Amino acid sequence: MKQERITRSYQPEQVQRKWIVVDAAGQTLGRLATRVASIIRGKTKPEFTPNTDTGDFVIVINAEKIAIANKREENKEYFHYSGYPGGLKIRSYRELMEKKPEYVLEHAIHSMLPKSRLGKKICKKLKVYRGSQHPHAAQTPSTLSL
Repeated sequence: MKQERITRSYQPEQVQRKWIVVDAAGQTLGRLATRVASIIRGKTKPEFTPNTDTGDFVIVINAEKIAIANKREENKEYFHYSGYPGGLKIRSYRELMEKKPEYVLEHAIHSMLPKSRLGKKICKKLKVYRGSQHPHAAQTPSTLSL
């Protein structure tokens, strides 16, 4: 007789969440973003359920030290359109890295998550900081090396 496989759907209350610290110094932007997005989404866990928030909290430190190819650094641009005529705002990668390096990583990770209410809920579990200090020591986060 064949053994039946049972597919389980987990509720958010049934999942134990961890806090993870990732150091972005010297990491490539896209590779780091994909890894963090899968952790936040919960795809690295056996309890993964596509329609439920089952991921862990991720703290990214040293966001200003993210690496990117030289040619890409010159050509990459970020667009924002206000909806009004002439309301297109274009910022270069270098300009954003000087002013808000956290935004560059957050934007890359948010783009890899679902565009729905679930995606907005998942995005709240990402904490990005410019330097090596973060205010989440009380959660006793574990360090993840990539």
